[in-house]
This record gives sequence, C-alpha cells and structure tokens, in this order.
Amino acid sequence: MSTVPATPDTDPGPDAPRSGRGRLDRYFFITARGSSVKREVRGGVATFFTMAYIVVLNPLIIGTAPDADGTILGIPTVAAVTTLVAGLMTVLMGVVGRYPFALAAGLGLNAFVAFGIANQMSWADAMGLIMLEGLIITVLVLTGFRTAVLRAIPGQLKTAIGVGIGMFIALIGFVDAGFVRVPEGAATPLELGVDGSLQGWPTVVFVVGLLLTSVLVAKRVRGAILIGIVAATLLSILVEAVFDVGPRAIPGAASNPEGWGLVVPAMPDQLFSLPDLSLIGQASLFGAFTQISAIAVVLLVFTLLLADFFDTMGTVVGVGAEAGLLDEDGNLPGVERVLFVDSVAAVAGGFASASSNTTYVESAAGVGEGARTGLASVVTGVLFLVAMFFTPLVQVVPFEAATPALVVVGFLMLTQVRSIDFSDYAIAIPCFLTIVVMPFTYSISNGIGAGFVSYTLIALVSGRARSVHPLMWLVAVAFVAYFAIAPIRVLLGVS
Repeated sequence: MSTVPATPDTDPGPDAPRSGRGRLDRYFFITARGSSVKREVRGGVATFFTMAYIVVLNPLIIGTAPDADGTILGIPTVAAVTTLVAGLMTVLMGVVGRYPFALAAGLGLNAFVAFGIANQMSWADAMGLIMLEGLIITVLVLTGFRTAVLRAIPGQLKTAIGVGIGMFIALIGFVDAGFVRVPEGAATPLELGVDGSLQGWPTVVFVVGLLLTSVLVAKRVRGAILIGIVAATLLSILVEAVFDVGPRAIPGAASNPEGWGLVVPAMPDQLFSLPDLSLIGQASLFGAFTQISAIAVVLLVFTLLLADFFDTMGTVVGVGAEAGLLDEDGNLPGVERVLFVDSVAAVAGGFASASSNTTYVESAAGVGEGARTGLASVVTGVLFLVAMFFTPLVQVVPFEAATPALVVVGFLMLTQVRSIDFSDYAIAIPCFLTIVVMPFTYSISNGIGAGFVSYTLIALVSGRARSVHPLMWLVAVAFVAYFAIAPIRVLLGVS
C-alpha cells in the first residue's frame, strides 16, 4: 500500500528498464510509475466496485424527482445514461488523462439539480444548465486558468486537501454502512448505529469486512481492498439468504433500521437487460433563461461551477498525492488533460440527462490497490459499460460490503498529515479548517473554501499578504460569495 516516488509525466527514455516496455506500457507509463498491468487491472476493478452504487443511487435521486411541470425521468432510463456516461468518461480519462481517476454523476450536485433547480424549470432546462456550467469550466481549462489556480495553492494546503478527503470518504463509509447515523430528535447530531448501539446483521457484515480489509492491508496482501469487497459481498448474500433481513427503507411501510442500505444483497432473477438511452440529447442549453430570471440563472450556474471546479481539484490533488504522483511542488504533471476530461464529463452528463459527471474520490480505492496509470480507469470504464447491460447484477453489492474499502482508504490518505507544519499557525489553522470542514459539512468544496478564506485572511492581518498568490485572493473572494449565496440572492431579489 506504500506510494511510489513521483515520476515525470513523460516516456522515461531509452535508458529506462526495458522489461514489459510494450506499446501499452509506454503509453500509460506503467513501468515508469512503478506499476504493472495486474496492479492496474486490480485497481480498476476495486474502483468500480466502490463506485458501483452510483448506478443505483443516481437514478433514485434524478429519476424520481419531479420537475416544475411534474415530469419524472424514471429510474430505468436514468440508470442507463448514468452507467453509459460514467463508462465513456472514465475510459476517456484513462486514455487522455492517463491517470487512475474514474468519473460518474456527482453526488451532492445531482441532489442540488433535482431539488434546487429542476423544481424551478423542466428537466431539459435544468440539464441545459449543467451543460452550460461544463462548457464554462472547459473554457477555463483551455485558457489555463483552472490549472493556474491549482498551482497557486500552497503545498501544505494541498496536503490538507488530501487529508480532509481521507476523513471525508471514511465518514461516507461509516454513514453509508449505517455504522454512524443521523438520529431524529436525539441530543447529538450523530450516533453509533441504531439508538447508540450496533444492531443488525448488515452491521456485522460491515464490521467483518472492515476488520478483514484492515488486516489484509496491514499485512500488505496484494488485492487487499478488492478481496475485502468480494468477501463482504458474499457474506452479505449468505446472511440475507439465511436471515431475510430486508432493506433499511421500505416504501409505504415502517422503517427497518437494521436492514440493508442501498440494495438487498441477493442474486437477481434477471442478469441481462437492454438499456433505454432515450434521454440522450434531451437537454435545452438556454431554456432556463425563459423560465427564470437571468440573475437567477447566473447564481445557479455559479453555485454549480464553484462546487464542480473545486471538488475535482481537491480529488485530483488528494488521490494523486496518495498515489505518489505529484511532483516536488505538489502538482500533478499533465493535470491539464485530467481537468479537460473532467470538464467535458460535466457537459456529457448534462447532455445525457445523467447530471454533471465529475472525478470520484472513490478512485482512491484503486490507488490503494496499486493503480498508478490510466489503464486502471480504462478497466473501470469498461466495467461500467458492461454493467449497463447487467444493472441487476451490479445491484447485488450493498453499502455494507463496499464501504469498508472507503474507511481503510481514508486511513491511507490521512497519513499525509505528517508533512504539515503545525508549529506555524498561519498555515496550520487553514489546513486544520480544510481537513475538518470537509467531513463535518459533507463537502469537499466547503473544506477547500474554508481553508482558502482563512489562509488569505490570516496572511492579510499578519503582514504576509505579499506571499499569497494573486489567484488565491481571487478564489477566496469567490468562496466568500459562494458561502454567502443565500443573502446575496435575497439582496438581489432572486427567489
């Protein structure tokens, strides 16, 4: 699980070891980055399994919410385009970006689209705003602005972003598995399990999966994370067959707090299904301007843009650092290609009505398995494309079987904290805020914003203003507007 030294994002030259230096190896820099085809395949599979939940979850959000006209897109159609876009964009990331980053419909963004945008207009208009936001980010990438912002961030703040993401995905793992829950009417905002105690067979599966994966990782077993996911899935199928646990949420019936999260693990009756891709091309790029005021459109696009812009930036820095792929300045060589594919993915997500697609922090699971190149992304993308025809089979893996991987990977990313100088409060406090705000607000962008704003403010009042890159000031001001978007809307009279 140890990372490899950073290497240039170029062919290492004729003097490099020739072992396995075929076309595939040279194109993806497999040997140059200290990896192998087996590790890349294993990492790609691990990333797919930790992300497969999006095939189920995105349709539940996008496919069930009505727009302003009461139109519902439908779960099967959204599931089809969700899987298609994730597969195509992840393969594109592997081939063009050449890094082990996978993409899919962004959580948080999809909820904002469903409940904050579509309720004001038609689904076609809402997805048009996603396309517009993606096009703007694409322009920012092509002009070099997005890369310039990334390089303007101080090295220790970049490290803090990686650490914060580690804590964030660990919390995602605990919450999705039901190990940690949000209680109703309790004195604490979070609690352990059900009513403060661990209950139910799904929790047993999660704990067993977490302990197994932890032991395998500690013993440096190859494929530890993937083995943990597969073993926990098999155990969950066995538990469900014996004890008939059922789902955690039952529509039209009393809740079942000791049930499975997301899906009930059981072999499906039907393995194959033809995807319905009728949603592709239904978006209306400028239709929103006929439904709400131009100012309201601008504010919605600004919110989408800033969240998408920095979520990806944080993920790239955090996962890249865990993989040992950053250079001595904390930058990812060739990051322009990665950011370009990510921006195109936002446009593609809107065009197909799957919501904005973005780089997934779960890519760290593949990195934990040794993935270092875009070949892993190609593997993940191909699995998504195959899953488009086998969505019933993808829905076998419950949260409780997949999330132990996120908790363990969170630990691996947390180890980066040792490179932060906590004796210098001027940088330590912004790093601390970056780290804690991410999990506490369930948002990568919020954590980055808290770090940027506090960093520039402390520099200003402590006489270090000249040491701050001009772009950091610009971004800090943008984040102030982002955090104050509600009063700004009131001030401008936008509902």
